Amino acid sequence: MAIFNRSHYEDVLVTRVHKLIDKATWTTRYKRIREFETGLTDNGTTILKFFLHISEEEQLARFAERLEDPKRNWKISESDYTERALWDNYIEAFEDVISATSTPKAPWYVIPSNHKWFRNLAVSRIMADSMEALGMAFPKPSVDLAEIRRQYHRAVEEKHEHKR
Repeated sequence: MAIFNRSHYEDVLVTRVHKLIDKATWTTRYKRIREFETGLTDNGTTILKFFLHISEEEQLARFAERLEDPKRNWKISESDYTERALWDNYIEAFEDVISATSTPKAPWYVIPSNHKWFRNLAVSRIMADSMEALGMAFPKPSVDLAEIRRQYHRAVEEKHEHKR
């Protein structure tokens, strides 16, 4: 199991919202993302992509918690507030990237995340169901377990006899 950070997707979000790239560029990047994910899924990799969506109001409430709680101060940055002014642009970009890069083999799961307990439940349920669908099982032993057990018990008995 591996967890990829959002770098692929941020490359078509922040750069787009800040007008550092044009539509042709972000469209080409969508294609590259799909090709990368196809390469993974064609080789048996299961991909789960989660977009953890919070409302604008919830984001502001979390900022307040970060400002008020000294243990959370480290989580806040100046860009958090400057980027809020671009909320609608980010939502449009998120919608486009999700639409352009969600495929049957690498779907996006948009998770309502205002309530962390629900976010955690939804993500863990999807992950557990996906792992169960893989039908994974421990490999069969390649040794004679009965013989190994006999040798183990004999060694334990011999050790106890030497202590007596």
